[in-house]
Amino acid sequence: MPMAKILLVEDNEMNRDMLSRRLLRKGYAVVLAVDGGDGVQKAAADMPDLILLDMSLPILDGWEAARQLKASPQTGSIPIIALTAHAMSGDKEAALEAGCDDYDTKPIDFPRLLEKMEALLRGGAASV
Repeated sequence: MPMAKILLVEDNEMNRDMLSRRLLRKGYAVVLAVDGGDGVQKAAADMPDLILLDMSLPILDGWEAARQLKASPQTGSIPIIALTAHAMSGDKEAALEAGCDDYDTKPIDFPRLLEKMEALLRGGAASV
């Protein structure tokens, strides 16, 4: 079975490179986007199996990108994991309210992120 295609929407080049390399090593196909608008376009064009979405993005932030992705009949069923350094009270709820299926904090705990990704890719419930 081919590995899942992951859309990584991340404006920080260091984070993007590090995370995409680790995902590629795990066998995932990775599509990169550098801002929310780019992410929404690439999601529609590439139809990834899962989206890793940074919430603090230029052009279109992750909150609005998630709303647009979930509102579209084409991309509405693609699971989204919000990635954010904002681990304050209420952020997880706000991300889920915007349409994200799960939430993970930065710096990324890669094994934990992989577990969340695998659960969503299998169609399991988010670890809310």
